[in-house]
Order: sequence, then C-alpha cells, then structure tokens
Amino acid sequence: MDERVGAEARLEVTTTAAVAGGAALARDPGGRVIFVAGALPGERVAVALTEARKDFARAQVVEVLDPSADRVVPPCPHVGRGCGGCDLQHVRAAAQPELKRTIVVDALRRIGRVPDADDLVSVGPALASTRYRTTVRGAVHADGFGFRAGGSHDVVDIDHCLVAHRLVDEIIATGRFLATDEVVIRVGDATGDRLVLVTPTDDAVAVEVEVPDDVVVVDRSHADGHEAPWIHEVVAGARLRISATSFFQARPDGAAALVDAVRDLGGAELAAAGSVVDAYAGVGLFAATVVPERALVTAVEWSRSSVADARVNLAGRRATIRRSDVARWRPEPADVVVADPARTGLGRRATEVLAATGASVVVLVSCDPAAFARDVTLLRDHGFALAETRVIDLFPHTHHIEVVSRFVRDAPS
Repeated sequence: MDERVGAEARLEVTTTAAVAGGAALARDPGGRVIFVAGALPGERVAVALTEARKDFARAQVVEVLDPSADRVVPPCPHVGRGCGGCDLQHVRAAAQPELKRTIVVDALRRIGRVPDADDLVSVGPALASTRYRTTVRGAVHADGFGFRAGGSHDVVDIDHCLVAHRLVDEIIATGRFLATDEVVIRVGDATGDRLVLVTPTDDAVAVEVEVPDDVVVVDRSHADGHEAPWIHEVVAGARLRISATSFFQARPDGAAALVDAVRDLGGAELAAAGSVVDAYAGVGLFAATVVPERALVTAVEWSRSSVADARVNLAGRRATIRRSDVARWRPEPADVVVADPARTGLGRRATEVLAATGASVVVLVSCDPAAFARDVTLLRDHGFALAETRVIDLFPHTHHIEVVSRFVRDAPS
C-alpha cells in the first residue's frame, strides 16, 4: 500500500462520473482511478489524497476550480462543521435523483453486465428533501445529541437537523442524554407517537435522559424485542406497530413510495397472485399493503422484534410468519416473491432459496447499487431477467439509494 497522503499528495483532477457511495470518478496523470468525495461529475477540483493504493486512491476535495452547474452551498450549517450525516448537500436537491439514477445505471453496466441499463432505470416520485426523517440515529456529545463526523468517530454536536421530522427535531434540540453512548429517535408521523432508544455507556448503572413528557425512553440493554415499547405509523392505509428495535423505513412517505413501486412492478402477476412470499418482511409492510387480501402470504424474517410486530400487523390476514434467515428457510411454493434484503443484498444462497419457490416474478427492493447489481447476475443465473428498475430517493442530501426492480422468470423453451 502507498502510504503517501496529505499535502504532498495534492493534485488537480477532472471528474467524469458519479459512483456508488457518492464519490466522483477521476484519474491521476498516471491513469490510476481516484474516488473523489465532495465532487460532482464534470468538475475540475483540487484534491488531497486520503488513501493511496497501487490500483486506486481516495481523495477529498479541497478546492473547486471549475464547478458543476448543480453545485450549491450546503443548506445546513453543520456540514461546514464536519457533520457526516448528509454527504450530498453540495448537490442541488432537484438534481440528486437523476445523479443517483446514473449511479445505478453505472453499477448495472459494470457489475451486472446489463448493456441496456440506461433504458431500464427510471426515477420515482419526488419526495421532500427536508424535515422528512422520522427515525435518526446519533451519538452523544457532552450531554446533547450529535452525529459522527465524516469518516471519523468524532461527534459533532447538533442543535437542529435539516432532514429530521419536526417531532424528531424537538428531541434533538431539547434532549439531554447522560450515561449513554448512542441514541435512536423514532416517531410516528400519522400518530404522533415518540420514543427514544438509548445505549448505556459501558460503566452506566442506569441511563439518565431528559426528553419531553410524551416521549417513551427505552434502554437497549433491557429491550428484548417482545416487551420493548413501540410506536405506530400508518402507510398506505395500514396501521403498523413498530417496536423500538425493529427495522422500518426512516420516512413514511418513502415507505408509501416503496409500496406503490412494489405494487406497480409486481404487475398483473402480483394482483392475481394466490400465494406470495414476503422475504425479509420486517414488520410486515409489504405483506400488509400490496398482497391481495385473498392471497396466502408467507412472511420470512429473522429479527425477533420484527416478527412480533408482524404478527400484530398481519392479524386477520391469510398470513404465515416464519422466523428464519431467508438463506436457511425451506422454500414454499409462491406465485410472486417480494424481497427487501439488507444492504449486502440477497447473496447466492438466498437467491437459490427464492428461485426454488417457483415464482414467476420477483420484486426486489435494494438499498445498495453494487449489491443490487450483483443480485442481478445471481437472479439471471436462475433464469430471471431484469425488466425494470425504479430509483426511489428516500434519503435526499445523502448518497444512499433505494431501488425497486421487477424480474421475470424466462419461459421454459
């Protein structure tokens, strides 16, 4: 590894394209690839290397010499103080969805070997770029709330957050957190429910938290997934219980946009399905909203708290809930599969399991472009062709990308 970083490794480069993770691609005079954080495609920038290897390097912009028309001054003052929560605030908000679409297209071409990727990828509905997050995770600075600095464990204190829902932002502004290391704030937009999940410091006997009276405080060391308090949210007409430790999308309008996309890309096959598998089902979001009421749905989920929530949220439905890792689940027959895996994607074994259901259509919800592109190749190996992909910008001002895709099984020859 080349350890030369810092002032002696500064250079000027011209960027070409955006890549997964939000960086822009450039090359040094010797042709080595450089991933430039803080740059946009088509800019000439002065950079300082932060990591240098034989085949590639990483760098940070130190001066913008020829800016993109889409570059703006970050609207949040905490970005200038080093907050790493929103790493794309230098990009005009209206330009971010198309930028993310190009990142998905690039991943499909390079990793997924999809030559017509540009024709298959579209952008979903525009969502608000401020005051949208109903769940945030932060650290404690002194006795207040903070976010980690970019690429660091250091904590930047935060008095208000541009992207936090107003019910979250009030807790950020007024909360005090003693004897705690990490804080998760979760609220229900439709219900007004609020809770705070805190992780005690190693030597804490008990946490000490000061928050508004309506906020329920949950000590992570005592949360077992069954007795931990929960909030409620309403998405696409479904009232959902969401426990303190269960995964759920960080904005309800974003969850609704995903529901719409899954229903749309599921197509006539989903509308007419007699049986559906909801893999990585979480609290049952898709099973409760897009699966026809007459259909049998099998929800597969590993998280104990999410399974407990799903049993409540799917009560009265023709639902079977399997607590299992999808990769270890014994497949059951289905007409359609809906899958929403973690950031690492399906992987080889889970793809084999879902293909073994015999489903003719798979609707895949992915949250990492590179993992998504790898899953495209795995599903292709099992006879599924990528038919359409839709980018849903759930997290404006950040590099995070959510995509919903339709895969159709090839007809036997």
